[in-house]
Amino acid sequence: MTKTAWVFPGQGSQAIGMGLDLVDLPSAKRQFEQAQEILGWDVLEICQSQEDKLSRTLYTQPCLYVVESILTDVLIGKGNTPNLVAGHSLGEYVALYAARVFDFEAGLRLVKRRAELMDSASDGMMAVLLGFDREQLEQQIQQTPNVVTPP
Repeated sequence: MTKTAWVFPGQGSQAIGMGLDLVDLPSAKRQFEQAQEILGWDVLEICQSQEDKLSRTLYTQPCLYVVESILTDVLIGKGNTPNLVAGHSLGEYVALYAARVFDFEAGLRLVKRRAELMDSASDGMMAVLLGFDREQLEQQIQQTPNVVTPP
């Protein structure tokens, strides 16, 4: 038996113009309007004309959640259902929405708060290192203030 998995991407998969092809769908219109009420700004406006804003976490994450959730609903509305869902980082929230763990509004409120917290974090950054010299890395960490490493 064939199984279907839907995997949702995280931040970094955004693109100018995303979601514009959904605007004429009645269900999408309702979700875009609901998103504007919750967020206080227009997702479609950010997606089509504000590249500097679309790349800012505060806007990127809610925009991705809204567009990916609408796409999920379109697929489900056409009779497609996943056997499994997964997501990378922000995509985990859309995967939970696709699994109907929470409704669109609850998910968007969570994503909005997540984006606000991440946007307000000081000028930090995250890095993943592959194929590094562990000893050199540990020396650099010791010499660099405010570095947090996982246990």
